[in-house]
Amino acid sequence: MNIFNKVTLQSLKKSRTRTIVTIIGVILSTAMITAVSTFAVSLQSYMIQGSIAKYGGWHIGFPAVDAAFVQERVHDQAVSRTASFENIGYAALSGGKNPDKPYLFIAGFNEDEASPDTLPVTLVSGRMPDNSGEILVPSHLAANGGIKLAEGDTLTLAVGDRMNGNQRLNQHDAFFAGNQPEKGAEALVPRAERTYKVTGIYARPAFEESAAPGYTLITRTDPSERADSFSLYVTLKHPREVKAYASSTAAGQSYVYNDNVLRFMGVSSDGVLTALLYTVGGIVAFIIVTGSIFMIYNAFTISLNERTRQFGILSSVGATAKQLRNSVLFEGLCIGAAGIPVGIILGIGSMGLVLTVVSRNFGNILYSGVPLSLKVSVPAIACAAALSMVTILISAYIPARKAAGTPVMESIRQTNEVKIEAKAVKTSGWAQHIYGLEGTLALKNFKRNKKRYRSIVLSLMLSVVLFISASAFVTDMKQMSERAVAITTYDIGFATPSMKDSEMLALYDKLRTAGGIYDSSYQTLMKVTGTVRASELSEAGNDGKAGNAGKTGARSPVLSDEQVSLPVDLQFLDDKAYLKILEGLGLSAAEYTGSNAKFIAVAKSVSPADEKRLKEVDEFRNLFKSSSSTLTITPESKNGPKTGQGHDVTVTFVETVPPDTLPVTGSSGSSEPFFFRVIAPYSLIGKFETADSPPAVKGLTFHSKHPAQSVAEMEKTIQAAQITDEYKLYNVYAMMDENRNMIFIINVFAYTFIIMISLIAIANVFNTISTNIKLRRRELAMLRSVGMSDRSFQRMMNFECAFYGMRALLFGLPIGLACSWLIYRGMLIGGADQIDYIFPWASIGISVFSVLLIVFVTMLYSVSTIKRENIIDALRDDMT
Repeated sequence: MNIFNKVTLQSLKKSRTRTIVTIIGVILSTAMITAVSTFAVSLQSYMIQGSIAKYGGWHIGFPAVDAAFVQERVHDQAVSRTASFENIGYAALSGGKNPDKPYLFIAGFNEDEASPDTLPVTLVSGRMPDNSGEILVPSHLAANGGIKLAEGDTLTLAVGDRMNGNQRLNQHDAFFAGNQPEKGAEALVPRAERTYKVTGIYARPAFEESAAPGYTLITRTDPSERADSFSLYVTLKHPREVKAYASSTAAGQSYVYNDNVLRFMGVSSDGVLTALLYTVGGIVAFIIVTGSIFMIYNAFTISLNERTRQFGILSSVGATAKQLRNSVLFEGLCIGAAGIPVGIILGIGSMGLVLTVVSRNFGNILYSGVPLSLKVSVPAIACAAALSMVTILISAYIPARKAAGTPVMESIRQTNEVKIEAKAVKTSGWAQHIYGLEGTLALKNFKRNKKRYRSIVLSLMLSVVLFISASAFVTDMKQMSERAVAITTYDIGFATPSMKDSEMLALYDKLRTAGGIYDSSYQTLMKVTGTVRASELSEAGNDGKAGNAGKTGARSPVLSDEQVSLPVDLQFLDDKAYLKILEGLGLSAAEYTGSNAKFIAVAKSVSPADEKRLKEVDEFRNLFKSSSSTLTITPESKNGPKTGQGHDVTVTFVETVPPDTLPVTGSSGSSEPFFFRVIAPYSLIGKFETADSPPAVKGLTFHSKHPAQSVAEMEKTIQAAQITDEYKLYNVYAMMDENRNMIFIINVFAYTFIIMISLIAIANVFNTISTNIKLRRRELAMLRSVGMSDRSFQRMMNFECAFYGMRALLFGLPIGLACSWLIYRGMLIGGADQIDYIFPWASIGISVFSVLLIVFVTMLYSVSTIKRENIIDALRDDMT
């Protein structure tokens, strides 16, 4: 070890407090970089494993190859594993409702081919085929194709090949209907007749492309038959080489990439996702590195201020600028060697703890069967360590180059420490009158050392801006989550526009027995026209009518001088749910049920501002003057209201929130400036329903203690029922829970990020203030030597603290508020139109308190060390 390194080590030992705080800053910086990289690797691993569980672990698929090609790939050194099945052939699908999928495709599996790692097959009901005479049917054959098959059914199929001229087509080739003359029309050429027995139903396979012309039916291969066509799925040892592998081995064969898996490995053709992931990671790393460079640069700048005279003496005896720079870089290496290993351990440990907390929430949002666990990558850790060391060296090199270029005599005399003109520190008379002598001295010192103290103010300001901005973002996200939860009146919904009531109610009896269901109902929503007397409308109702005219360019259709027609939602609830609403409103069941029953209705005027804000129902303006009215309800057809088929009903307007309807397919919501819904018992639906006036939507709603479990059971029941009508199953609770889990995850990572950045800022502020006080030992000792009392001395230092804090808050608070407003506006533009801007009083209060506390505590510690020193010793100390 040379003399310069020994001197450097002595300086580190002498300034223990500064050295320890700098090492803590390096530990925090390295921990954050390590945590970010570890989280990125863990999340990538989670997404890869989740997509493999859902879509299969293959990387490239060949839909039509021969047996020789399959054997070559099996023995290929670049291949990790393969899975294949026989392409037995196609059969025509008669009665199918999807014109782009007119075939059944028969796939022959061996016993070990349907593996969850490569080709996952998820059974809905039944079992896998045991021989070549049994077959497994996909669930989307009923839902998408309109053909219902059940366990035990027998299929007799004419199996053959799809031919387009002399070309044999496969599942990768879309159906050629003959509407493209240049491609010609395909034909199915039968080879043999086969009979199969259905053994079960399975979920749509991920290896079936969306444009595939055949529904994939799975059977067992027949050992007595020799197949000439196979579908081969290959998993590579090095997935990043998949494109090169395809170009070198395909040899004219068609192939398809498993983009659902490859996109998370960074090799997908989906470049947008890859760019997004790298951009987000780069932004976070940039913020961390910038903050770390700022802090460590500050530490080395202060260190060089302490060693300026030492460098001057070394230069006077022959030390070169290079040797001085190397001395400072050696100091950086020593600090890095002490801080980086601890930072890596802390980063991995803290991220492991965070992942333990949020893993269940990730499972509820994405892949429930795949755990989010800590994944430590040696290359990622090495990159984090290298990035941390580069950060330290950059931070050390900049002030080292400056120190090495300072003239020798200027360094020894330290005349470059403060160079300022008298007018630059001049203060007004009122400042001395307000602050007193102590405050004036503090203000002059602040002005004299602007460059040195600017870093303190900037560090505090950045912390304030980050804290307010992140808090505002989390607050807005919480509002979105709470508003979404507030308007949900059921956990699970089953919606269909065309299913017969008898089939829907039979399905209802099955679904309500699913595990966890404790309440259920069924309903139908019809769009009808309601005719009322114009004189019955309130002022708000006439405004709404005028508003509607403004939107459509004409007034509401007037049937006579005294009548006006309004669009009405007619909601039929099952009688049990309807009676429960009547009981809650205190209305007589006898009066509101039966063939001549009155109906209840909610009719409110809704302004554009009301649509974007939550209110209690009684806060909206009434559409009608009185509490009841006679309404003529006319069904609507595609050509408009069916005149002559109206029904006169008496409605009572009530103050209640009606049960949520099921989503109407293709509807973007009402554009009317009012809300008008009539609620009736389901037993009276036949009085209003006609053949040419179909309902807007009908369906079932459920409340469940365990919605995820209930939905999984319901999906199996629905798929087993082989429903051919259009339907959708909504797990509303899961949508809301996903929102809540997303908020929780955002909270954890946002506040973890804020805390870590704040700790770096605290270390920076502590380091800068404490070392600056130490550099001013002689100055402060001189003030005490000429008679400044301890009380006046403390008062002066308190003023300095106040100037630091107030200057940081003066810039930090407005910038933070501006950022919070921009975040709010950005979320509004993004579609979150049901949130309000909440002034961040709490964040401001925490910021003000924290800034002043940090500054005062640091100053208190630094001043206490000064007060314990002997004044004479401090005046003699030359800081070498």
